[in-house]
Amino acid sequence: MKRRAFVSLAVVGGTAWLSGIRPAAAATPDPKVLHVLNRLGFGPRPGDVARVSRMGVERYIQEQLSPEKLREPANLQRQLNKFATLKLDSGDLVREYRRPGSRDQRRMRRRMLRRKRRQVVEEARSARLLRAVESPRQLEEVMVDFWFNHFNVYAFKGLGGLWIGSYERDAIRPYVMGNFREILGATAKHPAMLLYLDNWRNTAPDSPGARGRFKGLNENYARELMELHTMGADGGYTQKDVETLARVLTGWGLANYRRSTDTGFYFDARRHDVQPKVVLGQQLTQTGEQEGEAALDLLASHPSTAKFISFKLAQYFVTDNPPQRLVDRLQKRFQATQGNIRAVLATLFQSDEFWDERYFQKKYKTPYRYMISAVRSAGIDIKNPKPLVGALAQLSMPLYGAQTPDGYDQVEKAWLNPDGMMRRLNFAVLLGGGRSRLEMRQRKPIEPGQLSDTAAMFLQPGTLRIIASKRRGLRSGLILGSPEFMYH
Repeated sequence: MKRRAFVSLAVVGGTAWLSGIRPAAAATPDPKVLHVLNRLGFGPRPGDVARVSRMGVERYIQEQLSPEKLREPANLQRQLNKFATLKLDSGDLVREYRRPGSRDQRRMRRRMLRRKRRQVVEEARSARLLRAVESPRQLEEVMVDFWFNHFNVYAFKGLGGLWIGSYERDAIRPYVMGNFREILGATAKHPAMLLYLDNWRNTAPDSPGARGRFKGLNENYARELMELHTMGADGGYTQKDVETLARVLTGWGLANYRRSTDTGFYFDARRHDVQPKVVLGQQLTQTGEQEGEAALDLLASHPSTAKFISFKLAQYFVTDNPPQRLVDRLQKRFQATQGNIRAVLATLFQSDEFWDERYFQKKYKTPYRYMISAVRSAGIDIKNPKPLVGALAQLSMPLYGAQTPDGYDQVEKAWLNPDGMMRRLNFAVLLGGGRSRLEMRQRKPIEPGQLSDTAAMFLQPGTLRIIASKRRGLRSGLILGSPEFMYH
């Protein structure tokens, strides 16, 4: 179903104006203010439109590009501190995972680790959702969503979910606006990625360490590293490059109980391919672990990587089919700054294309963005994030649940369908009716007037008239489930 169809449905019916939903003073907000709140963040909370209107969109953008200067609320920190597994050390988890013992001991330990995995994933999900809704560092949260999806790992492949919290904490969050080479290296060596794409077993067949389950070349990570993480499917590499890159990365694996490290990463020289190698036409002169680092340098600085990442950022922040001239400009900035993500974002937010009103309120929200924006719009202070975890699964986008390495699609055609719309409307009616259980107690239905300077600002007069014709207890849910609120 196309958006035109939604709008045509919306303008049929009711004629009475819904007083109290959109006060006259807030009826004509600056579209640029709404645009930056929607694109640099997950939409406005009550009071955000007035605050950004006062400070100006340019200052708001600069503020969001420097999240370290924004203090997170004490209440949010108190809630995050309750999640004990967020503090787990990656190295400790690897030592526990690989501790030797009898068959019975290993079986019992795996049962224990599966229980721990459930707790880790549950707490990591709750923490992510709390931050996305309540943190003033909205662009940082948006970029966590972007980069985690780009370097996706699936939480339920084996026991890999044990590291899902530390993966986001140590390999994603510190680098979301840093240098691309840094986030590439951090994800490459993290136990979550090593397990998910099997590189921890990648072994040169004729090496001294080739035995048991470590006896063959595994190309999984090398292939996705080129296709999904750096150069893109049309980036110009060959199957020979993939095979050689896999040989470069032999020996990149997990520590164990006897050879422990703080990070859980361990380079096993006994399993490494020591033969000379040429990748993308370049002879690698380094050896051992540094050979892999040199390959990551080569990939991070390749023009195809700059083009691929620039396209994905333009698609994420501007439109599903971004103008080529914008992608070219971002690519040029990426290369000129050696992959400085903050600099590329600044260029994007200054571009004519970002401010082209043809793209305002035209990008369809993913289920994740839709749900976060609805909760923010209602101004709810979350005490219990678990219902949101379940709701995301109902909306077909479980957090850390994308099974394939390409993550979730970020474009309209992947999410706009009748079943998805019905599920969103059900969520909206529950939320609007005060039955979301996000506050640990029954809450009264949200008054439509509470959405005056958030969700209701995006509604067309025809939609408002339809909502005005419905009983009062349904109106907030209908606002949050309206066709206009599906876009940002």
